Amino acid sequence: MTSPYNPAALRAREYAWMADDPAMFFNAASVGPMPASAVRVADQWSALRAQPHRLPFDAMLEAASTARAQFAALVGADPEEIALMPNTTYGLNLAARALPMRPGTMLTFDGEFPSCVYPFQALASRGITLELIPRRHGLPDEDALVAAIHREDVVAVVVSWVQFATGYVADLARIGAACRAHNVFFIVDGIQGCGVRPIDLHALPIDIFASGAQKWQLSPWGTGFVYVRRALVQAIDPIDVGWACMKTSTDYTRLTDYDFDLFDDARRFEVVTLAYQDFAVANASTRLLLDVGVEVVAHHIEALGNRIVAWAQSRSDVRLVTPGDPARRAGVIAFTADNIQAMAARLHAAQVVHTVREGAIRLSPHCYNTTEEIERLLAILDR
Repeated sequence: MTSPYNPAALRAREYAWMADDPAMFFNAASVGPMPASAVRVADQWSALRAQPHRLPFDAMLEAASTARAQFAALVGADPEEIALMPNTTYGLNLAARALPMRPGTMLTFDGEFPSCVYPFQALASRGITLELIPRRHGLPDEDALVAAIHREDVVAVVVSWVQFATGYVADLARIGAACRAHNVFFIVDGIQGCGVRPIDLHALPIDIFASGAQKWQLSPWGTGFVYVRRALVQAIDPIDVGWACMKTSTDYTRLTDYDFDLFDDARRFEVVTLAYQDFAVANASTRLLLDVGVEVVAHHIEALGNRIVAWAQSRSDVRLVTPGDPARRAGVIAFTADNIQAMAARLHAAQVVHTVREGAIRLSPHCYNTTEEIERLLAILDR
């Protein structure tokens, strides 16, 4: 597939430093570089924060409201279904603790990021055990997962939309349909796909979807969201309860007129004072992705990834970890080899920003990367 998108204009406007910096950045799956428009907002809000009397309360509320609306637009949800969170793990803990699960078995893939494991292993005292579905040829065994959902003891499933180490994209429609058919809750960690792969949560049988914004969404640490399916928003009770969950939290003149009246929408799950400044910055980054278009970004990343995949498949000494099928991968491209440490050392010496995960080199290009950079990268690997 030929990408219809040319990143030159975006690089000149938002990532001018890339023209002079010898480093090539291929590590969005760890932390995404904030665009210049977001950095400007960060500077503006830092100046206001230094003189907080200049920062209107309404501007803080507007930053949060805009964040909910833009995150919703990013994933095909309504703002009323979005609660702002500091990270993915917080949203997954909400799912673990608030969903009314009976004692039984939860399912996930072996090889999942630990945030899809530990919060649910912590439910053992409630009679809920987490079962890991073994990998097949190093990748999630979706057939085995779907088959296991038919068991009567299964109460919930939690998976990553995109696997952090392999880039494998789960078929959320298929897994969700099996969950819905057997009255099983479906929870999704969306961080490795959100912002760079289109998704319509209203078209999918997903109960809770959590994502941090610091990676592919190019936003500050401490920003993220959780989607709670509309029918569940008022059907589940927040486990953590604070003043910010209540309708009275928007009126500072009557905070001690205690009224235990939770917000009717997903704000009921926002327990604490929000990081308004960081969410204002995240809004600029999210706006960039929405303006470029998530589908356009996805196609560009696919084209870059296709070239790396073709290189890996052409080498007898390299094993592709990521699925070769573009429909089964997002931005993460992972491969391994007998001389993996030597390859990683060459990349490091050449200032190619990457990471090694689970015994494989992981590359994660984004909308600011170019085909020329990919060719330079592969030339370094071929040395």
